[in-house]
Amino acid sequence: MRSVRARAAIGATLVVAVALVAAGLAVLSVLRTNLIDQADLQAEVAAREVAGQLALDTAYADLDLDDEEDHPVQVTDEEGRVVFVSQGLRAISGTGSAGVSPVPSASVGATPSPGDDDDDGDDDDGGGSGRPERGEVSSDDPGFSDGTATVDGKKADYRFAAVEATTSAGITLTVHAGAPLAAEQEAVNTVRGAMLTGLPLLLAVVAGVTWLVTRRALRPVEGIRREMAAITASEDLARRVPEPGSRDEIARLARTTNETLTVLEASVERQRRFVADASHELRSPIASLRTQLEVAEAHPELLDLPGAVADTVRLQVLAADLLLLARLDAGEKPGTARIEAGALVREEVSQRTGDRIPVTVEVAEGAAYEVSGSRGQLVRVVGNLLDNAQRHAENRITVQVAADGRGVRVEVRDDGAGVPEVERERIFERFVRLDDARSRDDGGAGLGLAIARDVAARHGGTLTVHRAPEGGAAFRLWLPRAA
Repeated sequence: MRSVRARAAIGATLVVAVALVAAGLAVLSVLRTNLIDQADLQAEVAAREVAGQLALDTAYADLDLDDEEDHPVQVTDEEGRVVFVSQGLRAISGTGSAGVSPVPSASVGATPSPGDDDDDGDDDDGGGSGRPERGEVSSDDPGFSDGTATVDGKKADYRFAAVEATTSAGITLTVHAGAPLAAEQEAVNTVRGAMLTGLPLLLAVVAGVTWLVTRRALRPVEGIRREMAAITASEDLARRVPEPGSRDEIARLARTTNETLTVLEASVERQRRFVADASHELRSPIASLRTQLEVAEAHPELLDLPGAVADTVRLQVLAADLLLLARLDAGEKPGTARIEAGALVREEVSQRTGDRIPVTVEVAEGAAYEVSGSRGQLVRVVGNLLDNAQRHAENRITVQVAADGRGVRVEVRDDGAGVPEVERERIFERFVRLDDARSRDDGGAGLGLAIARDVAARHGGTLTVHRAPEGGAAFRLWLPRAA
């Protein structure tokens, strides 16, 4: 039962079995009802034929009975006494009178047989001389019952119809005529036997077909599983699972799995490069600081204290950047504080007292540009963009805060050389520097813009670079307005 194929085969077999059993019972019920209706019709026709003859005062001995073996007849009077039975009928049940021997005519008293005539011309009250009108057969629906009859020593099941007839003498007789149920029973038994024989075979076919179809459908899944196991064992994320040619759910699963592997491979590769670049970036200030400390230990008079402090600050900034990137990669979500973008920019610019070039802030008076998120991270973004502008600008840096659709745009422009169009995406990669001629101290570690874009993305915004009207670069930060 741990196999999907087994569960599918068993489930399909059980469903088909229940459906077939229900359908079989319904078919047997309809078949039996139709056959019984036919037997009722035969019994009613036979009973009405005999009742019609009795209503016409036909004597019992002269009754014309068709096929007495298949349609046994029993006639009873108003008191339920048997007055006539068909030839060969020895026992009967289901008619309300089990007797099969007609009562002697003397025991009937004044009740004449249907064929006797009163020729003296006097009626009972002595008032009239004519015979009564001829009797009639009841037009009501006959009563039906199940029973048995023994005809010529053979006992069988019958369906009996009871029809009343009144003779011209006013005697009411009830005719019970039977129709055999042997054909109905044989047909029902034949159909039931065929169903019982065919049901196991059909269920076996259903189980086998379901097993094979499920096995064929799940074969690509096994291939995906084996390949994933091999990838896990080899740690080779460049491998991909096989994609079946079908367009079903399994094919979509394979494509999604390969897409996941592609993203995972890129993430792992990015992480490896990040670790390698971080190690390389950390090695330089640590080595420089160690060298200065070792020289100072041997020759205190040669201690370059400003250089040691600069290396320490640079190491501290780099460590902070790496920690922030690690938190962003771990999925750290920004806060939900409401921040006024114009006030944040003014505050950040006012604190940068040692900048090489003064920064001009353009914010409309009285306008409120509220965004939501982490104030510390957004301050870091604005600071990184200003640091980048300070490194490249010649004489002018401008920060503009304005509304932009459903968001707020913070644009940092400079009049430097700008960013070549082909490099406008690469500069947001980690540890990327376009000015290779600059020293690491002057050009930074290449993490500022990467951090800025990651923070913008975490806040639901974007960070892009364009050409500024001043001729340099224009870094455009867009953030959605606070709800």
